[in-house]
Amino acid sequence: MTDLVLVRHGETEWNRLGKVQGRTDIPLNDTGREQARATAERLQGQEFDAVAASPLSRAAETAQIIADGLGIGPVELVDALVERNYGEAEGMTGADIDARFGGRLEAQETREETVERAKPALIALADRHPGQRVLVVSHGGVIGSLIRDATRWVWPERGEQITNGSDHRFRVVDGELELVEFAGRPWSADLLPPEDATVPRD
Repeated sequence: MTDLVLVRHGETEWNRLGKVQGRTDIPLNDTGREQARATAERLQGQEFDAVAASPLSRAAETAQIIADGLGIGPVELVDALVERNYGEAEGMTGADIDARFGGRLEAQETREETVERAKPALIALADRHPGQRVLVVSHGGVIGSLIRDATRWVWPERGEQITNGSDHRFRVVDGELELVEFAGRPWSADLLPPEDATVPRD
């Protein structure tokens, strides 16, 4: 079994302005760097054996700040952990999306497609670190998609956000990725809906 702690990168100016980022490479702002330092402080006392991150600068810098704070590293950059591709919507605010798309954000990459590329990368990372704990810095769209996949769309609850600097715990057991905690809230398979239940998707 390998423990994976997935952290969303710190804030950027586009986050502050409510703009969709996706693959656009927007750097951390000062608030984002402070959030990364706060995450490192929160994770103090836990032993990490490795650290990996999306290659986008906001994730890579967040990972480096946390790694420096925890005395771990080097940071391994993993292409498959990059944010979802939002196509034309990148750089738009909610108001822009309302005006252009009638309020419905149609990402160029679906959540299912995001899981199809990110989950194998995390399982491969776990295979390289059996029995260890790995810190992984990625993006809200990626982490949210993985959580939805692991909980049959129960978490995050509608309207609930993957906040900047938040950490979410997974484990890989026998090649399967399982959710353990969502931002400090424990998850267990007992909370899964029945196989035939209809759960609203966003």
